[in-house]
Amino acid sequence: MKLLSTFLLHPEQEYFIRELTRLLNEQINSIRRELENLRRVGLVKARHRNRKKYYRVDTEFFLYTELKSIFAKEVQADSPIVASLKKLPHVKLVVLAGAFVGTESKVDLLVVGEVKKEMLEALLLQDPTFKNVKYSIFTEGDFLYRLSLRDRFISEITNDPRHLMVMNAIQQEMADAIAK
Repeated sequence: MKLLSTFLLHPEQEYFIRELTRLLNEQINSIRRELENLRRVGLVKARHRNRKKYYRVDTEFFLYTELKSIFAKEVQADSPIVASLKKLPHVKLVVLAGAFVGTESKVDLLVVGEVKKEMLEALLLQDPTFKNVKYSIFTEGDFLYRLSLRDRFISEITNDPRHLMVMNAIQQEMADAIAK
């Protein structure tokens, strides 16, 4: 499951075996065996470079889109990271996009509230699958101001129905900002 999540949620990444063992905290033989199984099925491709064997997901695999969607949904709803984010004081809005939901987006995570960058990064580092998550943090005032201006970046993230608002404590303020 860890291996599938890593490949499906980060299709642009290439990994070598030792990197995966460190990232996923698993034994090299089990990683090697599962990589070979995934390669045989056709979900991952292997190539040699600089005396190392690199693996990446094959985005042309016939079930790739469906598998990516399943894993993105599993990660978004049950993630301890998301649960921790929702419990932080002063967090008003959390939107999961990009890698979390299997879409193309400028950011994977949008957080509105009084959150320090260091705290968010520490939370994300707790799970290796969120190592390369792109995020944006806005204060509530900045977010509502940009929303009222119909800022393209904010609009693309909040209006895409595939993106998931896992927490929204400023819904009325958002409606008011859009109405202005």
